[in-house]
Amino acid sequence: MQFWLRCAVTLGRPSILFVNRVFPPDRGATGRCLDDLATRMVAAGWRVTVVADGAVSRVAAPAGIALHRTGGEVPEGDRPDARAYLDSLCRLTGLALRLPRHDVVVTMTDPPMLALAGPILAARHGAATVHWCQDLYPDLLPVLGVRMPGMVHRLAVKGMSRALRRHDGVIAIGRCMRDRIAAMGVKEERLCLLPNWPDPAIRPLPKAGSAFRRSLGAREVESRFVVSYSGTLGLSHPMDGVLEAAARLQDSDPNILFLLTGEGRGFAAVEGKARSRGLRNLRRMPWQPAERLAESLSAADLHLVTMHPAAEGLLVPSKLAGVQAAGRPCLFLGPRESEAATRVAGCGLVIDPFDGVAIADAVRSYAADPVRCAAEGAHAARRSAAWTADDAAAAFAAIAERLLSARRISRPMMVRPLPYA
Repeated sequence: MQFWLRCAVTLGRPSILFVNRVFPPDRGATGRCLDDLATRMVAAGWRVTVVADGAVSRVAAPAGIALHRTGGEVPEGDRPDARAYLDSLCRLTGLALRLPRHDVVVTMTDPPMLALAGPILAARHGAATVHWCQDLYPDLLPVLGVRMPGMVHRLAVKGMSRALRRHDGVIAIGRCMRDRIAAMGVKEERLCLLPNWPDPAIRPLPKAGSAFRRSLGAREVESRFVVSYSGTLGLSHPMDGVLEAAARLQDSDPNILFLLTGEGRGFAAVEGKARSRGLRNLRRMPWQPAERLAESLSAADLHLVTMHPAAEGLLVPSKLAGVQAAGRPCLFLGPRESEAATRVAGCGLVIDPFDGVAIADAVRSYAADPVRCAAEGAHAARRSAAWTADDAAAAFAAIAERLLSARRISRPMMVRPLPYA
């Protein structure tokens, strides 16, 4: 009788387990996405568990979420090295294996190769398994500067392809990523497209009287045309074209200011090159907490989003959604056939990231046309409002429910695992 009662509870309120290296208050875009989604899954009636790295936090998890920390360090700033990622993968998998059983297991892509753990966890939990692909590894590793011997890379690609084919569902955040995953042998009926959404806290704010602009330290900054790069800056975000554009505009257009805000190993190199060029029209600001994102993003007149051409189909820059939610036009400096380039249409331009002349010309054109900036910014805000965290959570829950229903039909009730107590 107790067994059947527990089965009835599970049928009424299914459980889902998310595995990811970071979760707020840790920094990281994947953690913020997970937080948005998990809280909404709770509201939709799911019992939600999250496994993440880090010491047991004094900050309480959002209501309804069972948060389990591995105790492993979560460094701030730069990406961890390969050894740290491997250690994280082992910690997360080990802890998830020890938890009570769940109906659905979701792996993300921080750390890289976490998809390999999905089938193992699914077998342990008797669960439907979903891989939520934010970045496509191991193909992205060389773009990030991680060198691997040819044989090791081939084995990693083979292992990832096999793991993805064993998941019940694979979620891609862009069409070009979905196509790459399909080429790895994942069946079309197991592939879903679910784009990322803007942080719900980001909204357009007026530039007039902006405290963020005043924090740049000079009164004249408040009246300048601010071109902003905001977020993580790594090897997949080429900036040579931006520096060339800044050099070309420094004397001819002194009203234009380039502002770099965020963290990542790429900032040190950019600052070094800026000093060697003698750039005076470039300012640097540190990483901004989530509660200041609306203010910092709205402080700009024009945003830059960069992506290395080799990363096409391997990632979709998450910062683009935030820029559009802030109601600002954007120059996407990346491949023209990518998902990000498609999303910029009507509210910005797509330019080769290494073409400093074209970047300078575009910035000068926007600076001279405030009407265009306002119109494209308004269009960006409308586009952003059409796909929210609520929309994405509803779509994600539908995917999970469909996979869980299919699994229940394919397996007799008597062999279903005990639910999460």
